[in-house]
Amino acid sequence: MDFEELKRYSALHPKPAGLTLQYGTAGFRSKAQQLEHVMFRMGLLAALRSRAMGATIGVMVTASHNPEEDNGVKLIDPLGEMLHPSWEEYATQLANAEDQELQEIVTEICQKAAVNQRKDASVFIGRDTRPSSKELSQAVIDGISVLGGQYHDYGLVTTPQLHYMVCCQNTQGQYGKPTLEGYYQKLSKAFTELIKKSLSSGEAQRQLKIDCANGIGALKLAEMETYFPKEVQVQVYNDGTKEKLNYLCGADFVKVHQKPPKGLDMKPNESCCSFDGDADRIVYYYKDTAGHFHLIDGDKIATLISIFLKELLAKMGQTLKMAVVQTAYANGSSTRYLEETVKVPVHCVKTGVKHLHHKAQEFDVGIYFEANGHGTVLFSKAAENTIRQLAKEEKDVAKREAAKVLENMIDLINQTVGDAISDMLVIEAILALKGLTLQQWDALYNDFPSRLLKVQVADRQVIDTTDAERRAVTPPGLQEKIDALVKKYKLSRAFVRPSGTEDIVRVYAEADTQENADALAHEVSLAVYHLAGGKGAPPQPI
Repeated sequence: MDFEELKRYSALHPKPAGLTLQYGTAGFRSKAQQLEHVMFRMGLLAALRSRAMGATIGVMVTASHNPEEDNGVKLIDPLGEMLHPSWEEYATQLANAEDQELQEIVTEICQKAAVNQRKDASVFIGRDTRPSSKELSQAVIDGISVLGGQYHDYGLVTTPQLHYMVCCQNTQGQYGKPTLEGYYQKLSKAFTELIKKSLSSGEAQRQLKIDCANGIGALKLAEMETYFPKEVQVQVYNDGTKEKLNYLCGADFVKVHQKPPKGLDMKPNESCCSFDGDADRIVYYYKDTAGHFHLIDGDKIATLISIFLKELLAKMGQTLKMAVVQTAYANGSSTRYLEETVKVPVHCVKTGVKHLHHKAQEFDVGIYFEANGHGTVLFSKAAENTIRQLAKEEKDVAKREAAKVLENMIDLINQTVGDAISDMLVIEAILALKGLTLQQWDALYNDFPSRLLKVQVADRQVIDTTDAERRAVTPPGLQEKIDALVKKYKLSRAFVRPSGTEDIVRVYAEADTQENADALAHEVSLAVYHLAGGKGAPPQPI
């Protein structure tokens, strides 16, 4: 390793004094002008990780649904999954090292992680459409190059596309071709096959309005449009030509504010959906004839997919182990419907995509979605092999047809990570094959009214939780107080959890009416304020 060269390049990307950042589920995120040194160092880390794994690693420059002036970076492991937790610590160490400590920390990582310096390093890079992304991705390239790594810069891509490409590369093409064209061809071929089957059931042309959050999703949908079957018509809004990224639009805005995005004209009962800024989340919505807005979030997406896949497995005569994975934020009504009506086991895990993904890997078919619209479906290797074999060799026509539909579903789903484009095509195919409207899908169950609040505290670490963040262990007396408050209301539950990034505590409550959900959330907020060291004025009633 040429430490003189490292020193020289590091000086071109100096660390601002006093800045400390933490690598979390979303990687690093901050104001774009504070990130140049981080990008350079994540280029270094990607090269080291590649050598340690003997595989290609991905680096995605994006801050997803954050405002346009922010940016961020995350690393992608060999099978398209998120960076291993032990390396998240190395990432944090490296990002926060003073310039003169850099050489020492790189050496330390090499020793701890048994990095073979003589191995080749290979890194795939992608970026979103933020004005700062091009320059920041150049800093990543500097980091890879200084350690003698090879890189392939894909330029503008959605986050899930880069995850997909990394997985394809490291499975020697078994998962697909590591090119954008390969991605479009694989997804569109599977989607076209499924849509053909629905047309025989007399389904009319499908129309969909898509809000792309003024982000990368619009560019990639435009590239993919030529691959779409003519039976599907998409209209793209918020394509980034006029407005700022994520400003008053996108999946996060629609979910949080429970209203349509700016720049999308909705007529009654039209199908609409929103991507987020890097196209790894999706939510659907429509306006009824009375003008009321209806949101269809990640919980309902997971439910629709569960019903469909369970029916197919039954038609195939297969008893594959299927489950849905949720977090504590999933609406209690969805959990109840899945368990009692669909009869699919539901597992609850800690918040964060990596926890959901990890749990979903335990099943033959693992479905996970966060309420915010980020999610996917995982098929075990054994389940996939069984399905593909039945699609080819099963003598019984009905069973073989069901297996073929499932096989196309496997090809249509991006199993590496939540993918708004892929999830949208999966949803459209299921609605077409089942002959369902958005309204019928929405009517599967009614959400329990809920409220999410934030309480400022002096130190978020005062609160410790257990049972997938549904119960507070510390401070003493808080959980007992929450239990007593919950007993006052019907169909109610509430939990508190510290934020992963700032000194706030999130409070979630559900009850039989909105008024009661609001009252419960407020009372729990007061309990947090008094027992967990609240800052500023006490929470006010909603």
